[in-house]
Amino acid sequence: MTEVSIDRARKGRGAVSNRPGRFEATDRAAWDDGWDSLAAAEEETPPLRTTLTRDATRTILARNDSPDVPFDRSINPYRGCEHGCIYCFARPSHAYWGLSAGLDFETRLFYKPDAALLLDRELRAKGYAPSTIALGANTDPYQPVERQLKLTRSMLRVLHDFRHPVGIVTKSSLVLRDLDILAPMAAQGLAKVCMSVTTLDRDLARVLEPRAATPPRRLETIRRLTAAGVPVAVLVSPVLPAITDSEIEAILAAAAEAGADRANTILLRLPREIAGLFEEWLEAHFPDRKNRVLSLMRQTRGGRLYDPAFGRRMRGQGPYADLIAQRFEKACRKLGLNGRRWDLRTDLFRPPLARGAQMALW
Repeated sequence: MTEVSIDRARKGRGAVSNRPGRFEATDRAAWDDGWDSLAAAEEETPPLRTTLTRDATRTILARNDSPDVPFDRSINPYRGCEHGCIYCFARPSHAYWGLSAGLDFETRLFYKPDAALLLDRELRAKGYAPSTIALGANTDPYQPVERQLKLTRSMLRVLHDFRHPVGIVTKSSLVLRDLDILAPMAAQGLAKVCMSVTTLDRDLARVLEPRAATPPRRLETIRRLTAAGVPVAVLVSPVLPAITDSEIEAILAAAAEAGADRANTILLRLPREIAGLFEEWLEAHFPDRKNRVLSLMRQTRGGRLYDPAFGRRMRGQGPYADLIAQRFEKACRKLGLNGRRWDLRTDLFRPPLARGAQMALW
């Protein structure tokens, strides 16, 4: 009997398979027993639905000392992300829950219902020194479930009340819902938004980031944010070799026209389980380009698909990586992007009176 996989591209989902996490001791595979059991199994497979599980974390601020990112603290109200971006570097984190970085990451989400209360408590801690908090550094704070749970909105209210600086990373138009909080914060130099635009091609976006906002909606979101006084940067990230690399200049031009005045880029990186998932995705959607894409990846990572070294993991190295960097920098100069720094204010930080607390007499 021949072992046959029934893994396949699914509408509205990014990953093709649900590979076991790296800490799992067993693996499973479907096989055809000669009695059409494989075809029957495919017909009986129910559609994948998203499930939510309470994450009873006791802390909300995550710290990092990476020299590759411009912040030292972040908040992620959700684990897993329904946007389903195949390249998401957060996918391997699901392995720590005994789950797959593949379809589990997109469908089995964890949420932190006490996020706002925890944030309030941690910002009041004795000796806390304010610095810009990155909201959504790992998974998108405005993924679809946020419409109902409103965890991101509740945390923004806390940050607003504390006059604490925040930088948001998203690829969702849902951020516009919170303009009533973000606009006043931005007016005080306390808020900025980074909008990820990977491609301008709607068809490509549909298989690359299946449940994220369409490229036109992201550009319109940039336009509306900047019109409201919220500074916006465009993230041309990640750049996928031989798939989206030809769009760098066009994305920057469209974002600049919409009002973005800063930009950044990251070359595709494939840590841990993502490499295998990405290869499956290429085979399903770009089989004719698969070998070319992987070859270019290896050329930027010293012959491997991933190089975890600080200073190289985001940018890569070699002629192809250098060319991408040069094109990006030249386009930014031409469009007037990155002409000024964004330094959010920390001097306004002031914990509000706690509920039930008595005001001081002096």
